[in-house]
Amino acid sequence: MAFQTRKVAIIGAGHVGSHCALSLITMGECDELVMIDTDKPKALAQATDLADAAAYLPHHIRVTSGDYTACRDADIVVVCTGPRPRSGQPRADMLAQAVGVMKQIVGPVVDSGFDGIFLVLSNPCDVLAHYLQKMSGFPAGRVLATGTALDSARLRRILSRSLMVDSKSIHAYVMGEHGESQMVPWSNISVGGKPLLELMAENPDSFGRIDLTAVAALTRRCGMTVLDGKGCTEFGVGITAAEIIKTIYHDERKILPVSVLLEGQYGQKDVYAGVPAIIGRDGVSGIVEIRMSDAERADFAASCQALRNAYEAAMAF
Repeated sequence: MAFQTRKVAIIGAGHVGSHCALSLITMGECDELVMIDTDKPKALAQATDLADAAAYLPHHIRVTSGDYTACRDADIVVVCTGPRPRSGQPRADMLAQAVGVMKQIVGPVVDSGFDGIFLVLSNPCDVLAHYLQKMSGFPAGRVLATGTALDSARLRRILSRSLMVDSKSIHAYVMGEHGESQMVPWSNISVGGKPLLELMAENPDSFGRIDLTAVAALTRRCGMTVLDGKGCTEFGVGITAAEIIKTIYHDERKILPVSVLLEGQYGQKDVYAGVPAIIGRDGVSGIVEIRMSDAERADFAASCQALRNAYEAAMAF
């Protein structure tokens, strides 16, 4: 009888990569984890620290450091490396440097014989996932980015405070760019199965007073709030990535708002953007097209165009 060992390779041993790793071993969602970084002493240090932590966890997990050849037999390669954003800096401004880093990664990983799923966390994640998919030649379903999954969690958390209900009872997505042009399809948000806009209309003196524009703006600023306060984001994105990886390993076919290649869905082509997607053992197996108003479709199209422009700029470097 053959037993499968779940192996994840994380490229980038900084704040994001290390917290993705910690989330994975805490949740017990891999059997082998390898940390890869151009700063080899740092990768070794993170792997050693994580291995020490694993000693007190209920799951046996082998944690090591290595180079790109270690990706050969990995199921999932998580890309977390790249320039750290500066406070107030648009993600697109990091593009040239981020593409330069991606160029150094794609070839060696593909040459290692890796034939699994790429998950991109590095920003701008939508554009970099598109760039990686194009340069690697991998099927689009096996290259995805965390996209608006974390933004959607932030939106539910912020709404839960105004509605005074648990965020898990709120069904809501942020869509489009993981960044400045992201949009919220308010017409598709529900609370306990009841449309949010209907709930607000029926309760003008309570729920009806919620400022949706302010909620969207606060959601969009969350990342910078964390960045301004401590210089990096790490916990939220680490858990988000671990949740996506769990969904893949357990073939859950869960619908999560991740960044995937659109090939006609929502009227958009040749662009990676955050949309509800069905995720399982083969990566992305389908995209769910939710209903949106004409104005919301226009906002989504504008976000996709911003991403398309950034991708064209990336390919020109």
